[in-house]
Amino acid sequence: MKEQTKQNSILLLSCCAPCSCAVIEKLAQEGTDFDVAFYNPNIRPLAEYRKRCDENKRVCELYHIPFIELEYDNERWCRLTQGLENEPERGARCSICFYMRLKRVMQYALKKGYRSVASVLGVSRYKNLAQVNRAAYQAAQETGMSYTEIEGRKGGMQERRQQLIKNLNLYAQNYCGCKPRE
Repeated sequence: MKEQTKQNSILLLSCCAPCSCAVIEKLAQEGTDFDVAFYNPNIRPLAEYRKRCDENKRVCELYHIPFIELEYDNERWCRLTQGLENEPERGARCSICFYMRLKRVMQYALKKGYRSVASVLGVSRYKNLAQVNRAAYQAAQETGMSYTEIEGRKGGMQERRQQLIKNLNLYAQNYCGCKPRE
């Protein structure tokens, strides 16, 4: 029975609890049929990956949202971004990273029968939402999966996000995952 409901479901790619918490809350309150996917092979070291995954799962549990952890494939991510280690935030490395993660989640969503994929990869002020959406539409075109744009910054979402981070005492990292900020 659960598989049939996926035809109306969105699979939300989440990078971390702080970026996704307000979006998860809003979608849950609106009664949106969605699940959360955690596919973040860019996060290093593995201990940091585990912290972020566990915290994201905790937020999903609070809102009774199904949480799916896909494989941790940091070796593949490193191969795809080789030579781009010194790229700045919002540079070519980010485009490749967004595309890789979105395409993998779209492939999973197709296999499981989801209607659409969305993401919170562009919620952080350090990311470029247009860059995320370009990568998503490229992956959508290649996979045949629909992409739903999510706006997680405007309309009070940033303020709500900050409030939830504080109220839920969320672990908030100080770097994207692939390269700690100095």
